[in-house]
Amino acid sequence: MLKLIKRYSHGFLISGYAVFYLVMFCILEQRPVASYHVIHTVFDDLIPFCEFFIIPYMLWFPYMLFTVLYFIFRPGDRREYYQLTFNLMMGMTIFLVVSYLYPNMQQLRPYVFPRENIFTDAVRILYQKDTPTNILPSIHVFNSLAMHMAITTSEKLQDKKAVRIASLCLTSLIILSTMFLKQHSVIDVCIGMTMALFGFEVFYAPHSFAIRRRVPALDAAKK
Repeated sequence: MLKLIKRYSHGFLISGYAVFYLVMFCILEQRPVASYHVIHTVFDDLIPFCEFFIIPYMLWFPYMLFTVLYFIFRPGDRREYYQLTFNLMMGMTIFLVVSYLYPNMQQLRPYVFPRENIFTDAVRILYQKDTPTNILPSIHVFNSLAMHMAITTSEKLQDKKAVRIASLCLTSLIILSTMFLKQHSVIDVCIGMTMALFGFEVFYAPHSFAIRRRVPALDAAKK
């Protein structure tokens, strides 16, 4: 058991950050706020509500879990694990800072669903559990793209075309689901995508290789 813990001790980095993030997010959601800035754009009004997107929206959770676990337990070079971890930590920290300094919310959710079925029932539960506050940028969007980056740039998955295509399809559907379920504004999605592009430039783009070699954790991961 001790050998296993030592062998996969690098997994405590993302696990520890996940605990920190959840605690800070709970405090964020429960803190008293005098007023919120409402996020809205004309494009939001052009996107219809579609309850069927609850399926890819909820698939975000296992997508996140299994991808992170894969890079924790993947044998060999740990560089890819640290790339993913630092990217996630960067994006989620930016989200927390923005949310604390710039309280925001959306008012896009329909008051009455156009249909009644098992999918609208699921959306109703989602609305009850998840407040329409602290939505900028969309973590659903950013984290999905971060997962897709990790999968498509992984050396071990280069010959797994089906996996990469499935990741692309799921990521695209998750991004669309945030808007069709009226969970996020187009602005949240665009900023989440921009933040993901920034993460790619910092942690994955060819010109960042020299930077990564200067990060002790990444150097240690190669040993």
